[in-house]
Amino acid sequence: MDDHSHRSRWRMLSGLRNNFLAGLVVVVPIALTMWMIWTFVGWIDSWVLPFVPGYYHPDALIDRFFGDSEWFKMIFGEDVRVNVRGLGVVVFLVFTVFVGWIAKGLIGRSFLAWGERLVDRMPVVRSLYNGLKQIAETVFNQSNEAKFDTACLVEYPRKGIWAIAFISTKAKGEIDAKIPVDEDIISVFLPTTPNPTSGFLLFVPRHSVIKLDMSVEDCAKLVISAGLVYPNAKDPSQPIGITKN
Repeated sequence: MDDHSHRSRWRMLSGLRNNFLAGLVVVVPIALTMWMIWTFVGWIDSWVLPFVPGYYHPDALIDRFFGDSEWFKMIFGEDVRVNVRGLGVVVFLVFTVFVGWIAKGLIGRSFLAWGERLVDRMPVVRSLYNGLKQIAETVFNQSNEAKFDTACLVEYPRKGIWAIAFISTKAKGEIDAKIPVDEDIISVFLPTTPNPTSGFLLFVPRHSVIKLDMSVEDCAKLVISAGLVYPNAKDPSQPIGITKN
């Protein structure tokens, strides 16, 4: 009888543990996604809202239009202010679209060229601005020429050890000329785990690059998960294109 009750208690605890782990699989991604969005929106608001008059802040508008109502006081109290995020994001999007529209016109291009000529006369500011501008043009380029569209394998940090990387472009200029290899040199970005936004820029011969059929997004998931998530609908435990017999 004692053994039976012990086994029943163990099965109940095991079931609770399994339910808890299954719940974590559902709750953790949702919670982290919401937290990241909330934090990012709050970060933008903290930069943009100081430029918006306090009279038009969301909490001031809500208090002005609904603060005297009885149901509002009953729910939120007399001195409670509702923290509404997102106005800064909206203002930032509208402002960015407006600046882009102006920059495409003749007046905007002329003003931008005048500002860049002025920046070019400032030694430190010139280097910082030109570097950031080149990065922004590469990241937000709408063409298909300047983006990661192919994942690959390269031997790094030594022969026999393979790492996932993303093909950037064909090496150009002095880099291509100074590397003593009689073939094309490919620049690849090798991300780190679990943060793929940091990594290493490698210049490797074309024959050293093994292109993958996986998409860049699937390879990013593989890097972030430290090799735990393989994008294969038929068999998630195997890489794409490989199935068990």
